[in-house]
Amino acid sequence: MAVEQHSWWRPGRAAAPGHVEQSRQLTEARAEFVWLRAGSVTVQQQALRDFAQAMRNFFGGTHRRPTWRKADRHEGFRQVAVKPEHIQRLNRRWGRVWVPKVGWVRFRWTRAVPDGVKSYRVTQDRAGQWHLAFTAVPAPIPAPGNNKVVGVDRGVVVSAALSTGELLTVPGLTPGEQQRLDRVRRALSRRKRGSDRRGRAKRAIARLTVRITDQRKDWVEKTSTGLARGFDVIRVEDLSIRGMTRSAKGTVENPGRGVRQKAGLNQGILANGWGMLVTRLEHKAPGRVEKIKAAYTSQQCSACGHIAPENRKSQAVFQCVACGFTCHADVNAARNIAAGRAVTARGALQPLGGAMNREPQLASLAP
Repeated sequence: MAVEQHSWWRPGRAAAPGHVEQSRQLTEARAEFVWLRAGSVTVQQQALRDFAQAMRNFFGGTHRRPTWRKADRHEGFRQVAVKPEHIQRLNRRWGRVWVPKVGWVRFRWTRAVPDGVKSYRVTQDRAGQWHLAFTAVPAPIPAPGNNKVVGVDRGVVVSAALSTGELLTVPGLTPGEQQRLDRVRRALSRRKRGSDRRGRAKRAIARLTVRITDQRKDWVEKTSTGLARGFDVIRVEDLSIRGMTRSAKGTVENPGRGVRQKAGLNQGILANGWGMLVTRLEHKAPGRVEKIKAAYTSQQCSACGHIAPENRKSQAVFQCVACGFTCHADVNAARNIAAGRAVTARGALQPLGGAMNREPQLASLAP
């Protein structure tokens, strides 16, 4: 309802109702409709708070405009004013939480619940599994104090290559699971919309895709924790993931070229969790993550600094045409990132002493 109210706004009309006005309208609606009054008022108020924050993010330019909640995708709610007695541990594996208007609900105790929790969120994934997340801001991981610097080069074939020589890859489905996913997707195309058989096929696909998502998140958490604990400074390429994964289909009047190839590249970038890895690194190691310009890091030799497209023999092989240095291409790029090397528009190698291919410039005279 909040999204619909704001969708009617046009330039020249009165301002759309804000959070305070919508909360007042919610109180009036609860007094009139029994079905709305049967729900938890705190859950409904938090939904309006989330919408107000989403609109602030949209006008701030950091997020897109809020859209409609989709069935089987945006299922969940947030509960606040949680007291310590509302969370109880039953045994080593199970606990229970008090949900207003519902009562006690059991959940699998997978990790320790921090003290002072004031809210939690209940969500349902596409596979139909319910998850309970308690809101807490964990303390950042302290720096080890070893003065070590690591460079991280993100790729599609190798998810993350470290300057130490390690090659890390996001785990995926097994060959058997991938065959099953392809088979169920073909079966889905033959099912009639709205039928029970189509619903079963969609749930089977959701179970496999959720498994891929869980594996990617688990890999990101473990990798980011290992990097934050092992190195004082972590350097990554400064990439615009949103811009790199933008669709290339164009418009009807001016259609794009290589749309399928670009779509495959976009899928590979998102499947390897490029943005998620850097985001979690910034959460766990604040102030210790440095972003380096990505220009020519894959064509530059980490041994002598020579830059040439011919240095990159293939996706995995790097061989410098000047000094003959041979290395894995992603590891070579990660070493350039670790060294903080970036080639400017003038061709200068920074920060190794400034430009060497420019004539001396006269210093500006003070007025």
